[in-house]
Amino acid sequence: MEIKDYLDRIDFNDNLEVNKNTLFKLQKNHLLNIPFENLDIHYNKKISLSIPEIYQKIVVGKRGGFCYELNGLFHHLLIKIGFNAKLISARVHIKDEEYSPEYDHLCILVNLENQEFLVDVGFGSFSLEPLKLEFNKRVADCFGTFLFDKYAAEYYRINEIKNSEMVPQYIFKKVERELIEFKNRCKFHQTSQESHFFRKKVISKATEDGRITLTDSQLKRTHLKTKKEITFKEEEFENKLKQYFNIELKTT
Repeated sequence: MEIKDYLDRIDFNDNLEVNKNTLFKLQKNHLLNIPFENLDIHYNKKISLSIPEIYQKIVVGKRGGFCYELNGLFHHLLIKIGFNAKLISARVHIKDEEYSPEYDHLCILVNLENQEFLVDVGFGSFSLEPLKLEFNKRVADCFGTFLFDKYAAEYYRINEIKNSEMVPQYIFKKVERELIEFKNRCKFHQTSQESHFFRKKVISKATEDGRITLTDSQLKRTHLKTKKEITFKEEEFENKLKQYFNIELKTT
């Protein structure tokens, strides 16, 4: 992996120092420049958990990916730079007290200056910057307000505060994982009709003041608190993909 090429991909031009400022800017730039997307699933291209292949796709090919790819590669970058970072498994909130299975989501925990930060560049609409792991304290982010609490005996939970209500996002343990441990769940999301990733195409990227998201037949743009939605014919998807994300996919 060429660190300089990766940093160019996310438009990061500052000095590389192992500190909070660097970590926060790396995550922010990553989210503003590399989209979350599941397009390979719908174009019959197997998603690999090989770091060289993910690097080729995202950095060289200027594509995006989903959590296993985005956080897997970003973790590799952080380690190369010198951060104390580890991969962890998370279970995504479904409804009520129901959460998805272990390894359903991959995220990163960074230990820095005797503090822990949840780092996530692969969860779609989430925080723009790392979240300091403190319990029952609101963490303000320009994309929302978040709060950590304990869930059962073993898990930590990250919630988003929406309209004064606490909305669970996912639960996680601090146990360090290897990327290969996510292989079966990664395969599930590529092949099972039970996976929401399998059901429709989606590509989404943060902007400085909102988000742009493209699905099979809809484009949604948010600017601060305003939303604009455009519906189009599904056969126009690839034209919209080129227009709004500058991505062209080979269909043969």
